[in-house]
Amino acid sequence: MAVKAKHKPEYEFFGPPGAIVLILGLPVLAWSTILFCNDVSGCPAPALLDWNTLTWEKLKAQTPLGQQGLSTLFDLGVFGWVSAYFGLLVFLQLVLPGDELEGTVLGTGGRHKYKFNSFSSAVVIFAGLAAGTAYQGADFVVWTYIWDHYLQIETAALIIAVLQAVYVYLASFSVPHPGKPNPTHRELAAGGHTGNIVYDFFIGRELNPRIQVPTWIPIAGGQVLDIKLWNEMRPGLIGYIILNLTFIVRQYKTYGYVTDSIILVPMFQSFYVLDGLYMERAILTTIDCITDGFGFMLSFGDIVWVPFIYSMQSRYLAVYPHTLGASGIAGVLAIQGLGYYIFRSSNNEKNRFRTNPNDPRVSHLESMTTESGSKLLVSGWWGRARHINYLGDWIMSFSYSIPTGIAGYMVNKYQNPVTGNVTKEVVQGEARGWGMIFTYFYIIYFGVLLVHRELRDEEKCRRKYGKDWEKYCARVKYRIIPYVY
Repeated sequence: MAVKAKHKPEYEFFGPPGAIVLILGLPVLAWSTILFCNDVSGCPAPALLDWNTLTWEKLKAQTPLGQQGLSTLFDLGVFGWVSAYFGLLVFLQLVLPGDELEGTVLGTGGRHKYKFNSFSSAVVIFAGLAAGTAYQGADFVVWTYIWDHYLQIETAALIIAVLQAVYVYLASFSVPHPGKPNPTHRELAAGGHTGNIVYDFFIGRELNPRIQVPTWIPIAGGQVLDIKLWNEMRPGLIGYIILNLTFIVRQYKTYGYVTDSIILVPMFQSFYVLDGLYMERAILTTIDCITDGFGFMLSFGDIVWVPFIYSMQSRYLAVYPHTLGASGIAGVLAIQGLGYYIFRSSNNEKNRFRTNPNDPRVSHLESMTTESGSKLLVSGWWGRARHINYLGDWIMSFSYSIPTGIAGYMVNKYQNPVTGNVTKEVVQGEARGWGMIFTYFYIIYFGVLLVHRELRDEEKCRRKYGKDWEKYCARVKYRIIPYVY
């Protein structure tokens, strides 16, 4: 049966007021990172360094908005190309072969089937980009187009995110009521149908919104597209790598070389993304898949926040090259290696234990059996902390920001009095250190995100296991960081 709404909704993010703030504030924040850390005037824009003389007109002139103002944010042609990118990813999802697996048991008693081929989709796209770059070099149209229309591309992604969120919200009202025929096993998310329009739109009303492809469509006819998992694994994550590659090419076009820092950051992030795409099946056991509805929060997060916020360090380095040197490279590699080792080893340990407890790699681990019959690991990685994988994830985030150094730069422009040509000089000057607000933002944000996710996981497990969870917490005392938190 579908999940029934509770009489007293349990809100997250401070309820409807928090949802309103996030719906309006997150897009502004995403735009701000492009406007106020730019290649026009500096990172941050120099006007922000002197609040006593700060005016909107002065600040606007130092951003990509320039003289045109807010009209610069949107371009219909750019929207068309971004939509084509999304269409290509849908096409690849449907036509490429892939493994089909069943998800967890739903509240209706049924299971959804999922088709996994995001890694092969990524391979097709990157092969095309590689071929274009081999033919045109740094002038390949994809790289130049993204850099020249970066702000409008983010706006286009935002519009698509909003339209998608509106669609799934309205479609959720066609979910069959309990007791009614429900052959496709649609259901509402436990916390997504509170009755408050704003909050439900934000958090996600339907658990697994899906689209049935008409049977008359060649090749793809009859397939089902799971909107939530498609968003989680494809447009944003693949776009994340594409943006990073764009910034590498931009640095090369501008300076004629690439620095070690702008190689390391995209390399780490690309490895993280491709690892996730290759291990795509693991998403079936995540809280995003089994608990969260799909609304504005995930729609915006997947296709706007992830690619544009997470790639901020590479965009910074495209304008201000920073060289690490041998010792710097070694230090960053050590941080990344430690984080990835904890992240992947702990996740592999959990997955092996869940799928085959007799696997010799995990059979020696100690576990406790709950009243529901489930087993919880109390030794190995999961005996050190209840969410030890999050620690590895957070450690890796440091290796993405540290290569930017003591960040901040100013763009000085000089005009030749004879030729009239304008040349640019990028120096740190008074901006030194202030750019860290942008390039190190990811560490702080990601830490908050992981703590919030851990709190949600804890509450879910507490409801599921009851007193057994309290016993487990007594055995495994720490949440994320052993002996600290």
